[in-house]
Amino acid sequence: MSNLDAARVAEELPPLPHRSRLQRLYASPVVQVFLISAICFCTPGIFNANSGVGGGGQVNPKTANDANVALYACFAVVGFASGSIINRIGARLAFSIGASGYALYMGSLLSYNINGNRGFVVAAGALLGVCAGLLWTAQGSLMLAYGTEQTKGRLIALFWIVFNLGGALGSAIEVGLTWKSTSNTVGNSVYIVFLVIAACGSFLPLLLVDPATMVRSDGTRVIPPVHPTWKKEVVGMWQLMRKEVILVFLLPLFFSSNFGYTWQQNSFNGALFTLRTRSLNSFLFWSCQMVGAGIFGILIDLKRFRRKSRAWVALAVLLAFHCAVWGSGYHYQKDYYRTPDGASHPRIDLRDAGYGGRAALYVFMGILDAITQNYAYWLMGAIFNQPASLARLVGVYKAIQSAGAAGAFAMDSAETAYMSELAATWAVCVAGLVFCIPVLIFRLKDHTDDELVVEVGSHDEISSTSEKKADEAEL
Repeated sequence: MSNLDAARVAEELPPLPHRSRLQRLYASPVVQVFLISAICFCTPGIFNANSGVGGGGQVNPKTANDANVALYACFAVVGFASGSIINRIGARLAFSIGASGYALYMGSLLSYNINGNRGFVVAAGALLGVCAGLLWTAQGSLMLAYGTEQTKGRLIALFWIVFNLGGALGSAIEVGLTWKSTSNTVGNSVYIVFLVIAACGSFLPLLLVDPATMVRSDGTRVIPPVHPTWKKEVVGMWQLMRKEVILVFLLPLFFSSNFGYTWQQNSFNGALFTLRTRSLNSFLFWSCQMVGAGIFGILIDLKRFRRKSRAWVALAVLLAFHCAVWGSGYHYQKDYYRTPDGASHPRIDLRDAGYGGRAALYVFMGILDAITQNYAYWLMGAIFNQPASLARLVGVYKAIQSAGAAGAFAMDSAETAYMSELAATWAVCVAGLVFCIPVLIFRLKDHTDDELVVEVGSHDEISSTSEKKADEAEL
């Protein structure tokens, strides 16, 4: 970007409003990321609580699987364009539209419990895929753009902790409402509570501050993407993929990041345990996601080590962790198999012998999932700082991630053998990490240069500077 372009972009930024100390605190990256997390707490967090018991809370997971296939297939398609859509309509509107889909989906499950309307659930799943594409891309691009080089890991961890608190709290509600239940299907009361919470999430985006008036903790302005035409957005996506061919090696990681949920939630938790035990397991899973995210966020931002060193150590730990968790899954998978009526093993209650080891495995699955997804986000934030580029890259991430999830749920809907599902999951997850190696070698740097830095002076004066390489290119 030339000095002229840099000056033009700086001039197009709205002037910073005069804010009191409390208003500046409210408009800080930490508080705004917390609000974004609260939106996701009420929407995908509650969705996760329901999905965590396996099969959407139903004995037969067929309907929920088909809805998830529709959801993630639509998510995958919309994800590729969601960054461009958000650049046009704005993040706050994208959040509102995205959040509304989760309330509709919870309503469809309530309807299914009452009248068995399977088509409504599948259609709601497809619409949720469109909405989720907008919500998750807005979330990822803003969360990564608001952090500085030294704070991105902790902001990602903050988001993951609050977001998964939704899954943990929702699961705790399920435990309380199903504690004395003898049924293996979630009751209407659970779906009603989830519907109300998800509906609240649709209004929370009104509390977000305009990203164009955000100031990072180091005093630099957040540069919102400015792309006046759809044509320029398409060209921008094409240029991103053409200039950053190395990013192709991140696609297997993106594909694998949600692939494991199907075996974990349906073929393990959903197949083996009673309803109250599944709810308790789901609570443990999402609670330990918060633990894993918190530990990762602190360690990945340690300044005493180079960023590339941290990336390599994290990759090695993740590879070992995946092999340990999926290997332990194989140990238990040998004891049961899929039958027309579900698992061949009698359902296990939390008071039964042998429950503790299986519960511990589910705990480590939660920790592993949090670290893996936080690592993917952190890598994207380490490659780019600009919201426009991040919106596009996060859109690709969510699209490929959703394609993987759709494939996994389709595999389960086709009643694939549990052991085959486990083997495919293990292979896909390990391969995703291995393919990251070229990115760490050839693309990751110890510092990411901004295309444009806009600093806030002592009297809210704005100055702009281009990166050195752009200046040298003009000489």
